Amino acid sequence: MPITNLRPGSCGVILPNLELKLVDPVTKELLDLDKEGEICFRGPNVMKGYLNNPKATADTIDKDGFLHTGDIGRVDPDGFCYITDRAKELIKYKGFQVAPAELEALLLKHPAVADAAVIGLPDDEAGEIPKAFVVLKANQTATAAEISNFIDGMVAPHKKLRGNVAFVQSIPVSPSGKILRRELKAKELEAMAAKK
Repeated sequence: MPITNLRPGSCGVILPNLELKLVDPVTKELLDLDKEGEICFRGPNVMKGYLNNPKATADTIDKDGFLHTGDIGRVDPDGFCYITDRAKELIKYKGFQVAPAELEALLLKHPAVADAAVIGLPDDEAGEIPKAFVVLKANQTATAAEISNFIDGMVAPHKKLRGNVAFVQSIPVSPSGKILRRELKAKELEAMAAKK
């Protein structure tokens, strides 16, 4: 691919002899390529299944032979793919899906925010609600309400933080730089259990 065809934030175009489709991560309904959905591939270089494990194979490869990657993304009009999140990390708020990475990107636009992570926490009424963990820049101040209002003014109702913002010294990440949302969630669930 010529360097002039590269797109910032894209992981490139689909390889020859492969087919791609996007599906709703919950309903598995087919989506238009410009919508965000789970990325699925089919082709001669995609695995046929897991050895001696038909259940794992059925969970990963659908009846049409498409491998469900677990990655959430979209495709632009020129065929460039963008991975935006992981299906397992989506927050389910009253049946709506909320991508933590989308909220994290918006949080980083706040002038006082140096780093951020978002997780979903259990909620009796909504199923799950987003909670943000924020690292402030040196010599910057902000309140949870200020940060929450900043985000809530830019997103649909199901994506609002509703004041669920905590300030932390650092965001846990893997050696490759991936946010370890599981760690944040485990600590929050532990704290919630201790309060009961």
